[in-house]
Amino acid sequence: RGTVTAFSPFDARADAEALRKAMKGMGTDEETILKILTSRNNSQRQEIASAFKTLFGRDLVDDLKSELTGKFETLMVSLMRPTYIFDAHALKHAIKGAGTNEKVLTEILASRTPAEIQNIKQVYQQEYEANLEDKITGETSGHFQRLLVVLLQANRDPDGRVDDALVEQDAQVLFRAGELKWGTDEEKFITILGTRSVSHLRRVFDKYMTISGFQIEETIDRETSGDLEKLLLAVVKCIRSVPAYFAETLYYSMKGAGTDDDTLIRVMVSRSEIDLLDIRQELRKNFAKSLHQMIQKDTSGDYRKALLLLCGGDDE
Repeated sequence: RGTVTAFSPFDARADAEALRKAMKGMGTDEETILKILTSRNNSQRQEIASAFKTLFGRDLVDDLKSELTGKFETLMVSLMRPTYIFDAHALKHAIKGAGTNEKVLTEILASRTPAEIQNIKQVYQQEYEANLEDKITGETSGHFQRLLVVLLQANRDPDGRVDDALVEQDAQVLFRAGELKWGTDEEKFITILGTRSVSHLRRVFDKYMTISGFQIEETIDRETSGDLEKLLLAVVKCIRSVPAYFAETLYYSMKGAGTDDDTLIRVMVSRSEIDLLDIRQELRKNFAKSLHQMIQKDTSGDYRKALLLLCGGDDE
């Protein structure tokens, strides 16, 4: 359900030559660059980079960095990052230097599948010779840190037959740990939301509503705060629907004054081959807005052109 698929007929050499021509000499032909890079899928972009090096003895990403500037440069360089390195790179930048970007940790670890998280940990170790879990625990604390560690274990139960008795039990435990308790037993929320299967949890949320009269999100909102609250809510939203979670993420990255370009770029690039069509639908349904029009209104120049091509159409 991605908007970007394998381009056919594909010729890595011809693309590499066109890109070199677009960046050689005086001035840069941004149009050619954005058209090629947004219409090839990630594995094709890697082939182009390798053809570029073979033909010209130059690094395509270095050339893009020296020829382009600003958000457009960030977007093009992000598109060139191999898919499996993309998340590891984003996480590395979220925990390096002064201050941690909790938003990025939350978004990636709440939304990726257990298999994807295993992959991220492996790649992180290979690329940066460091253990991702150690890095994250070194930069975070408290219940927020504990839930991140649970998610990093990537041990969520696989989807299978749902046990009604266990659904009832988990819903009761969450009710007692939150609404019925003076203070909140965060550990119960962390264990249940971090380890149970997706289909089981969807049933637990329905049961919880029946028992308590509240959506689980309302309870989390009242009973927790700060980074833990944001992470618990992200986990719940992703259990309900990953595309709906990203539709909301994109909506708020552009809503109101100013644009959160880092988030906009990260989501558009990371979901363009996975479920951007579903995300567009959810945005239309839940916010009565089209992603295409939001991008149109909130961005400009070549950056806008490239994002609109990745978006792949308008849901009027």
